[in-house]
Amino acid sequence: MNQELSFNIKRICFDENYQPSDSTRITTNFANLARGTSRQQNLRNTLRMIDNRFNDLAHWDNPTGDRYAVELEIISVEMGIEAAGSSNAFPLIEILKTGILDKKANKRIAGIAGNNFSSYVRDYDFSVLLPEYNANRAEFSTPADFGDLHGKLFQQFANSSAYKQCFDKPPVICISASTSKTYQRSGNQHPVLGVEYQQNELSSTDRYFAKMGLQVRFFLPPNGVAPLAFYFQGDLLADYSNLELIATISTMETFQRIYRPEIYNANSVAGKLYQPSLKNQDYSLTQIVYDREERGQLAIKQGQFAQEHFIKPYKNVLEKWAANFAF
Repeated sequence: MNQELSFNIKRICFDENYQPSDSTRITTNFANLARGTSRQQNLRNTLRMIDNRFNDLAHWDNPTGDRYAVELEIISVEMGIEAAGSSNAFPLIEILKTGILDKKANKRIAGIAGNNFSSYVRDYDFSVLLPEYNANRAEFSTPADFGDLHGKLFQQFANSSAYKQCFDKPPVICISASTSKTYQRSGNQHPVLGVEYQQNELSSTDRYFAKMGLQVRFFLPPNGVAPLAFYFQGDLLADYSNLELIATISTMETFQRIYRPEIYNANSVAGKLYQPSLKNQDYSLTQIVYDREERGQLAIKQGQFAQEHFIKPYKNVLEKWAANFAF
């Protein structure tokens, strides 16, 4: 059954001239920035913020703070289901691939695949399936198999020949820490990732990513203000170089400063015991235009798109494949 799922990878540069494709989720971080009258200034400012943050963290042998530039590629993954007898490919996942330009050494260094994570099926799970499941329930809950299909599809892709032909290392996803959990500063400190925080319990996002085969750790990078969540396979601290990790931090912390300024552009640093809050009033705005309310509304539409074009038409095939899923 695994042979009946095929993956096609497309790559496009994320730069100030980037235009989202028709199949790109428009709530995705990078796509949302590239809309409206401020699109090019948004992109230019975002890329400048990423480069500045990279050079701030990669400060050794970098006295003028401009040795490095981050180059980003959007990786779009389409999935075909041969058993369905259709040639139409569904836009399954979008991630980012970082690259590092060392201007002093005049060379390019590969970064990590993953970083941002975008998925229509996840939109379906959280914006369509969960609301329907909880419509007449007194207390909010999730189905026992919540996230199973999405997790298996992601693992199938991450272990596919298509992925391994393009990327040398497993993906690392970096997102915001959950506002529903409390984080305790630990004594563990990494020179690039920074101070590790440990949470009081797993969040629903943590459990969802666990079904994708990913574990989580939380780190507050040097000169940052709030811990980031890193989802990964293997050993996060040993499997990736300092520059690889810095590219991920600088890229994803920049997106979070734009989208969640109450947390990641706050005017005070997370304390020993910390709970992120979008109600925090002591923060600074970036010079980048973004409509967070619109983004939430669009997630529902994208979940409905996945339901109509993927979940319903291929229901029997997907259920059969998931039941037999194994590596």
